[in-house]
Amino acid sequence: MSKVTIKVNDNGSLRITGDVELLDGEGNVYTTKPSFSLCRCGMSKNKPFCDGSHKGNFESQVRVPKEE
Repeated sequence: MSKVTIKVNDNGSLRITGDVELLDGEGNVYTTKPSFSLCRCGMSKNKPFCDGSHKGNFESQVRVPKEE
């Protein structure tokens, strides 16, 4: 089984890559591809998937805290 990765894109979506099952709140399975993006801004008309609505309207650049 391959490792699943989730990348927090600057000013955009969460990019999911790998063998993962995406479920809704009732446990129903979404159809996904081997790589897909989830909405982080709340503006997508295709939630939970990203449709690009965030472009120019959402700012977030999350970074891993550096250990001292």
